[in-house]
Amino acid sequence: MSDENRFIDIEIKVAHQENLVESLNQTIYEQGRRIDQLETMVAKLAEHVRALRDAGQGPVNEKPPHY
Repeated sequence: MSDENRFIDIEIKVAHQENLVESLNQTIYEQGRRIDQLETMVAKLAEHVRALRDAGQGPVNEKPPHY
């Protein structure tokens, strides 16, 4: 295998790795954004539950209908 062919193979591999790294970076960015959304949602739900509890509208301790 000539030096030129070896360089071409190396350049192809580097290009594929750069593409993979960019794809992984995009995935991590999207996951981070989704985690932020979920954290916001959980905080709102927790606040809603606290508000219901403070208003005296907590969950009722009734047995489910199948008992």
